Amino acid sequence: MPDLFSIAGKTALVTGGSRGIGRMIAEGYVSAGAKVYVSSRKADACRQTAEELSAKGTCIALPADLSTEAGCRTMSEQLAQAETQLHVLVNNAGNTWGAPLAEFDDAAWDRVLSLNVKGVFHTTKFLLPLLEAAAGDDDPARVINIGSIDGIHVPVLETYSYAASKAAVHQLTRHLARRLAPRITVNAVAPGPFESKMMAATLEAFGEQIVSSAPMRRIGRPDDMAGIAIFLASPAASYITGAIIPVDGGIATVGTR
Repeated sequence: MPDLFSIAGKTALVTGGSRGIGRMIAEGYVSAGAKVYVSSRKADACRQTAEELSAKGTCIALPADLSTEAGCRTMSEQLAQAETQLHVLVNNAGNTWGAPLAEFDDAAWDRVLSLNVKGVFHTTKFLLPLLEAAAGDDDPARVINIGSIDGIHVPVLETYSYAASKAAVHQLTRHLARRLAPRITVNAVAPGPFESKMMAATLEAFGEQIVSSAPMRRIGRPDDMAGIAIFLASPAASYITGAIIPVDGGIATVGTR
């Protein structure tokens, strides 16, 4: 039974791993015995996170700008120079934007979709050789995309490009899951509210309202995100692919607003 949920000895890459949800996942993986690479556009933050998490295990910084195809290719080539296999890819790097409808311009769309959607696609595409090399007959390699409950329900805030991008990530997850099976599983986690820089303004303005409307009466904790990410990377999830899993205390599925 302990081996059913073990990821010890696996190699993982967590994009956007220097803070927020990405760091929660990276820390969970390191603590569970995986060798973890964390990627972030900000090299200093990436290296600081890797240094801090190395106190618990093996964590290596891999700075990269994943908002361009060239950036995704470069990061993948750098990882391939260090590793021959990648058991788990977590596509977490993302961006958001909020503005009134009349002010929502091309920049608000390009900035968000380039990283949130195209970045997920290109990163996965370029890392396929490493993922395929890690895949076993009974233990496929894993791609875990971080979507959002804003891609499931209609958000309160005017974050048009963000919500659309996360709905796109969910559909891209299903599409890739069919294409890459049976050697690689592809699933998405759709987080609700968690403590992060991206959520800071929302929680400050609407935190009490969010908590009171959530069936579980709280926001997400680091262990909630680490738990689902470890499960999806473990042998216990080897028969799951194409799933979109809300981790939101029931907000998007059974909550009332």
